[in-house]
Amino acid sequence: MLECGILLVGSEVKSLREGRCSLAESYARVKEGEVWLLGCDIQEYLEANRLNHQPRRPRKLLLHRSEIRKLGIRTAAKGCTLVPLRVYFKHGLAKVLIGVCQGKQKHDKRQALKEADAKRRMKLNMMRFK
Repeated sequence: MLECGILLVGSEVKSLREGRCSLAESYARVKEGEVWLLGCDIQEYLEANRLNHQPRRPRKLLLHRSEIRKLGIRTAAKGCTLVPLRVYFKHGLAKVLIGVCQGKQKHDKRQALKEADAKRRMKLNMMRFK
C-alpha cells in the first residue's frame, strides 16, 4: 500500500470534504511515467454552478519518480492492477491510499460461486420453514 497525493480543482476538494466520492469501479494506471486515477466519481459541488468539474475525469496522482517506477514494475506482472482503497485528508491535503492487487484465479471464482450458492439455498430453506 502506498499513500499518494491527488491533483484536484477547487470544486473537487469541496465536494470531497462533503464526502461525495465513490471509489467503486475505479483503478489507477501507470502511463508515460505518470500515475492516473481512472473511474473515480467525485460528485459535482452544488454551489460551484458553471465553474464545476467533470465527475469522472482522470486525475493525476502525485508520487516520486522512484515510486512510480516500482509501481510500473509490480503492475507489469500478469493480473496485477493498482486499486484505490481510500481517499482522505491529511494535514489539509487530499490523499489516496493505493494498493497493488491481483485478480482471482478461475478456481477461486468457482469456489466463491459455490459458497454464495450454498448461502442462498440455506436462506431459501430457512424462509420455507418459517
